[in-house]
Amino acid sequence: MSAKILTTSVVGIASFYRDPGAALTASEQGAVAVLDNNAPAFYALTPQRLAALLALEARIQCQPSDITLAPELYNDADSAPVETPMGKFAMYPGWLPDTDFLRMSALWGIFLKEDVTPEELAAFIAYWQAEGKVFHHVQWQQKLARHVQIARAANGGAPRRDINSLSQPGDAIPEGFRG
Repeated sequence: MSAKILTTSVVGIASFYRDPGAALTASEQGAVAVLDNNAPAFYALTPQRLAALLALEARIQCQPSDITLAPELYNDADSAPVETPMGKFAMYPGWLPDTDFLRMSALWGIFLKEDVTPEELAAFIAYWQAEGKVFHHVQWQQKLARHVQIARAANGGAPRRDINSLSQPGDAIPEGFRG
């Protein structure tokens, strides 16, 4: 069985058991692969290396997007960098599409006349949150645009009828009616 070792410092499990501090001190980057029967059993990290890795992970998770819109493409005073999650992520309850969602959906070939309603967004989030799939932020927006387009076209473009409303009879007499 072959295994990929993710560090240049390697030590046997018996040596590590005798003196774990010496094994970590001798490591080049503060990480040691501990081998058992010539296969990695676990990795050991110095506190400094663990702190550096956690700080790097936190910086990657909270990294703001550096995407800005060219002024000739979008006339809005709010052209500051848009805060978007980096990398792939599962859908979460507070997710929102970008402020220029309608313009972007038009670029993708999906022409929406009105902004996404809170009800449409909630239905989209609830469905994909239960699915547990992971996509990039732009992919989520594309899925939302397609979802809204299909949902709005399902009723011939007319808004969905409220099932709780009572119909009102007309009081006009049709032309030519004798009675």
